[in-house]
Formats: sequence, C-alpha cells, structure tokens
Amino acid sequence: MANEGQMTTQTYWERVHAGQPRMRLPSLLRANTKNLQRLLRTLVVPGMNVLEIGFAPGKQLAYVAKILGAQVTGLDFSVQGVSFARTMFEHLGIPADLRCEDVFNTTLSAKTFDLVYSVGLIEHFDDPRTLVRRHVEFLKPGGTALILIPNYRNLYGHLQCYFDPENLTIHNLNIMTCEALKALAPVEMLSELETKRVGRIDPSQVSPHKKWPAPISKFFHHVFNAVGVVQPFDVQALCPWIAMRAVRAQ
Repeated sequence: MANEGQMTTQTYWERVHAGQPRMRLPSLLRANTKNLQRLLRTLVVPGMNVLEIGFAPGKQLAYVAKILGAQVTGLDFSVQGVSFARTMFEHLGIPADLRCEDVFNTTLSAKTFDLVYSVGLIEHFDDPRTLVRRHVEFLKPGGTALILIPNYRNLYGHLQCYFDPENLTIHNLNIMTCEALKALAPVEMLSELETKRVGRIDPSQVSPHKKWPAPISKFFHHVFNAVGVVQPFDVQALCPWIAMRAVRAQ
C-alpha cells in the first residue's frame, strides 16, 4: 500500500502468503475464526454489498459470501495472496470481485458498500488515520465500517514480547487502546462511533513456535485454542481484539 508510514513491505506480505492454505472455509475449531464470525454475523445480512480491505488469503470473505449471503469484494496488494484467493473462490463456487490493488490507488468507487471491514491491517501503519478514513469513504450513507486490531497492550503483548519481540516492531502499539483507536476516526463523516475490546481467548495472536520446540508450542496452541472455542463469554482482560464500529452519516 503506497502510503507513507507503512511498517511492513509488499515483500513481507508476499512471504506471508507464499504458503498454500487449504481450499475450504475457515475451520470452526479455531478460536480466531469463531471470534471473527461472531462479529460478522451481527453486521451482515443476505444481499449486502461487503468489502474487506486486506482480505488475502480470503477465507473470512469466503465465509461472508457463502454462509452469510453477501455480495463480496476483496482488496489486497499481495499478488500471491489474491491469486490463491481467486483459485479458492473458484474452487468453492463463490462469485466475488477480488482485486489486486492498493487501497490508496484503486478503481473502486466511493459510497459503494453497506459494510467495509478489515482485520489486523491498520496497526501496520505509523499513522493510520488516512486508512481509517478510506474505510469510511467506501461506505454508502448509513453503511458500517468494522476495524479490528490485535490487543497487544494486555497479556497477549507480554507473551508476544517473550516469544517474538521482532514481530511487535511492525505493529503500532500506540493505537491499541479503545481511546486511541477511536481518536483515529473521521468523526465529521460519522453518525455513530464506538470502540471496545472483543473476543474469547485466542492463541493465534502469539508465536510460541519462535521460542519453544514444536511439540510444546503445539500443545500450548491446542490447549488455549480449546479454551477459546468453548469459552461462553468475553473476559475484558483477555480479549484478543479491539474493535471500532463506525456508521457513515446519511
């Protein structure tokens, strides 16, 4: 994404998407999947026009289309990530408009979508205000933006600092409070704005494999993933995400 202050490179994201995930919808046995889908189900209705910014490899967007019945568009600048997503969507028989474009230089029109969302995107920028505004610009009047960032200002941050401190250097930790995230929003364009900590325990937010042998790190992941899957309600001190919900003014 051609924007000053980006804390990652395109090369980094091509490396992230170099693997070949399974060509199927995201597994409900993953705490991370259940957290995201729990939020999306509250916002998506069949026939809605939905845009995910930074959508590769596309599994959550496929769920939004296939299960929730939305008309979906994906925007991402990773060539490998978009290529895999197109193959997966074709394999699953899901119609979609999947674009390998920069969000700051795209052919998508403003005021087009009922819902625009991103997951783990804006925290990779030193100053994400322009990117947050971009989410809102794509919305129809009355449309909703959902922005999720990891919550590394709690236990997850302490764990990740131990497991993989280098990974934290590509995250803007300064925006990881409800107040700081809310301050990024273009309030003059909005009729509603809220931020809150959300989600059940999610071990995918940390990288024990960077520090521990594979058997131990896998055991850690499986145990805490199982806890997150069966956890009946959010515990604020252990929420893995901070969410912004913003409604564009009519």
